[in-house]
Amino acid sequence: MDYRENLLRNVHENIKPPTDIGTTSLIKGSYQYYHYGCDGFIDKGWGCGYRTLQTICSWIKADLQHLAPVPSIPTIQQVLIDLEDKPSSFLGSRDWIGSFEVCLVVDHLYNVPSKIIHVMKGSELHLHVSSLVEHFNKFGSPLMMGGDQDCSSKGVVGVHSNDNNTYLLIVDPHYCGRARTCVDLQQKGWVKWQNINEFIDSSFYNICLPQLEYHNQN
Repeated sequence: MDYRENLLRNVHENIKPPTDIGTTSLIKGSYQYYHYGCDGFIDKGWGCGYRTLQTICSWIKADLQHLAPVPSIPTIQQVLIDLEDKPSSFLGSRDWIGSFEVCLVVDHLYNVPSKIIHVMKGSELHLHVSSLVEHFNKFGSPLMMGGDQDCSSKGVVGVHSNDNNTYLLIVDPHYCGRARTCVDLQQKGWVKWQNINEFIDSSFYNICLPQLEYHNQN
């Protein structure tokens, strides 16, 4: 059986907003939840960027009804070598990837450009909230977020804001094991609303925003 048939879809669905007041902007369309070891490939401790990239690729594939499969981790590494972003020794390594590499792979495989938002430090995330809201309202694609000191890459599938606080809806690829239900993932914190004040102040963050408008209404 194809492992993709067992991957959960849209693991953020039915999660309640973090507050009763404010506005919420969410992704449109459908994606599969990729996480550590979900395809039998052992990547615990270093593969979070690849897994979030795969989640984004699954969204693009569903939206465009694209024939190209979601790439495996070795395929992603080979693409980056072919693009001369990485040396040949990168293939088979446990080197991390970040938002810039995600941009390269998405553009190469699906001809979808991306925008990068560079946040100088965690305490400045609030300066970019309006850009994230605009992205979800216009494009609707999931985002990739990673930092230098907060080294765990993660997916972002929504924003909730009110006069006092802003939260990002995080899809965490660090889960290891068989993901049984969306509710279970949410209850255990693998899918959650995170206050932007909880991000590391001393870390910069790069956010990859694929510039593909959701159009598949089927």
